[in-house]
Amino acid sequence: MTHDTAPLSEPGADVSVAEANAAVEAGAVWLLDVREQSEWDAGHAVGAHHIPLGSLGARQDELPADADIFVVCHVGGRSRMAVDALVGAEYRAWNVAGGMVAWEAAGAPTTSARVDN
Repeated sequence: MTHDTAPLSEPGADVSVAEANAAVEAGAVWLLDVREQSEWDAGHAVGAHHIPLGSLGARQDELPADADIFVVCHVGGRSRMAVDALVGAEYRAWNVAGGMVAWEAAGAPTTSARVDN
């Protein structure tokens, strides 16, 4: 799922909420939320897929090998750890700077509806 609208920065870099939201809305990236279940249930980005950071290694086969992956958490710490691990495993991954706090502050779309991941 690589697209012409792929990020210009190298994998592992931070992307802004504006960049992330535009890429998600364009269908250009796979958005991964690595927060815990209770955080996810309270609200998450529309279109996000949920794999908690502690389960990422065991559930790595659920990640698309051919997609650009943007990773988000609450404020950016856990997503940074996930991005570093994913880039080390040769995935194309970027960190959403500021996490869901910045996402919500920017007015980017969120939902608390259950979705199949």
